[in-house]
Amino acid sequence: MSAREERAALTPGTSLHDYALFLHGIEPDGRIPAGGYPLPDGSPPVGRRNRLGRTAAEAAVTEAVVPLLADRVSARSAAAVQSRLAELPVPPQHIHRIVLGIVPEDGHTGRARRLARRLIRTGTHPSAVHAGLALLSGLGDTTDTPAVQALGMLREFSSDAVAVLDRIDRRAAAELELRITAGAPGPGTFLDAVTAGDREAVRAALTGDSTATAQGPPRRIAEAARLDELLDEYPQDPDLTLAAGRLLLAMAHTSQYRPQVLDYARARPVYEAVVGGAPRLTPSPDSYALLLALAQDLRSGAGAVLQWPRGRRAELLDALGRLLAEPLWAAVPDEAATAARLRPGKEPGGHRAGWMLRAERRPFTPPGAPATFEIEVVVSDPAVRNVVETRIVLGGRPLVPDLFASGGSNSPESLLDAGRLRAGPEPREVKLAEAYCTEGCCGALYVTIRRDGDTVVWDGWRGVEGKRQPPAYRCDAAAYDAEVQRAENDRSWSWPARDTARLIADGLRERPELLTAWDCRAGGAFTAWDDPETVELLFTYAPGTGPGVPGEGAPWLQFAWRIPDDGTPPTSQARAALERLAAQNPRTWARLCGGSKEYAEALGHDWPPGGP
Repeated sequence: MSAREERAALTPGTSLHDYALFLHGIEPDGRIPAGGYPLPDGSPPVGRRNRLGRTAAEAAVTEAVVPLLADRVSARSAAAVQSRLAELPVPPQHIHRIVLGIVPEDGHTGRARRLARRLIRTGTHPSAVHAGLALLSGLGDTTDTPAVQALGMLREFSSDAVAVLDRIDRRAAAELELRITAGAPGPGTFLDAVTAGDREAVRAALTGDSTATAQGPPRRIAEAARLDELLDEYPQDPDLTLAAGRLLLAMAHTSQYRPQVLDYARARPVYEAVVGGAPRLTPSPDSYALLLALAQDLRSGAGAVLQWPRGRRAELLDALGRLLAEPLWAAVPDEAATAARLRPGKEPGGHRAGWMLRAERRPFTPPGAPATFEIEVVVSDPAVRNVVETRIVLGGRPLVPDLFASGGSNSPESLLDAGRLRAGPEPREVKLAEAYCTEGCCGALYVTIRRDGDTVVWDGWRGVEGKRQPPAYRCDAAAYDAEVQRAENDRSWSWPARDTARLIADGLRERPELLTAWDCRAGGAFTAWDDPETVELLFTYAPGTGPGVPGEGAPWLQFAWRIPDDGTPPTSQARAALERLAAQNPRTWARLCGGSKEYAEALGHDWPPGGP
């Protein structure tokens, strides 16, 4: 009989904590369903018509909870809280948020803690349990871990339980999140090894061919494995060093809402162990690329904003730089490029080898002095992700991950090719970074650049995360102008397809009629996300009110033209592409990739089966 079929057998009044343990106990294989178990009767509905507004809800919840924080905690006071909260027309999740903001008065923390523990263990209504978890968030300790873990198996409380455990028991938080994501441990899995406390099996899961490490967020995997301790236990294992390095880079990358390494409490010991173990690695394209990417991160990525002891980050970069300069390591990029040329057809390894050759010494410049302004264009390892960022480094510290952790720095095409970082006579607001999910969702980071005599000033910050507002940054104008000019003229980081895309974009800015003649408008030319050696030109077709600009409610379609690198010079490829646009309607060969089926029918185009 399944857990769902057994639910009806529960005694009325059973606490949600005991209900979770009951469901888990009757599962034949001990697994938790993806996302967790549902509540027995679902989350209590709160009608929109009767629901209290934000201010009224905060007042009502505070009035129901605060007086009882000063009382002697008993079953009666916990029952009173539950009764009051259950009657409020406020969604349980909102109650959790409100109670998080309630701080017990001095002398009442012990009673508040006891009330929280009683609510999470005996609460039968989700509102009471949410209130208990919220109170426990700032007052709990590791003795509360089992009860919070049990509640975390219920879908209603899973994310809040993980947040509470993050405050009191990071490893337990990691295990709970991984179990919710991948289910409870099964034979031979990473979680099975973690749960059993089998350190050798944990090491084997991280270093073997198993996909265990792809089953959850990399920070949680590192926390559950106690990765820093594991590296100490197996200091001579090069495979574990590589696995730890990959986890660090996965945590540090900026193509996500927030680099996870910023929340990984043991990040610095793991960086130390990986760099310390690097000399034991065998020189190969994979190990070379990992160490090079790690250096990029320590030089100007999220790893650089950790609280490093003075001079320690520079020492780690120096160690990596000296290792990769040794003859056996220094030969790896050339050997990889030669091997790629000897293989027939298009070889992805060739692009990676080119990246290694272009970037091999760039990250090893020592971090700058406190007054130094630097611009560093960083291309990520193309075997992992296709990202190019314009990183601003102030005084040796990267600006964007320090102030804005919801996305990476903008591209060099956006900041350098367009001249947006130049300091002119008039103040200019510049967008330095945008949230991974787009600015309209989670914002962007802006700064105003202005010239003040012989000084360039960056101030007027907008979109900075958190409550702190950074001070104005001042730089000698001559040094600033020289660095901007150097960065604008330096294309050594680029590759042929990227240069072709830039030249096509420049050509369309100079000759917009190449597309407007066909009722089209350029949407951008860049290297394709899935193939960095292919240019992708996006354009919009919208006849009527303006070339490529639809009127309100007017039909429009988006097209993509992919141009593979044919090995000829970028100038020749860009010229050929622009000549083709001048001679032929691009809608006759480009791929329809946006709009709608109705718009396609209205404009005489066939909508692809199943959509673009």
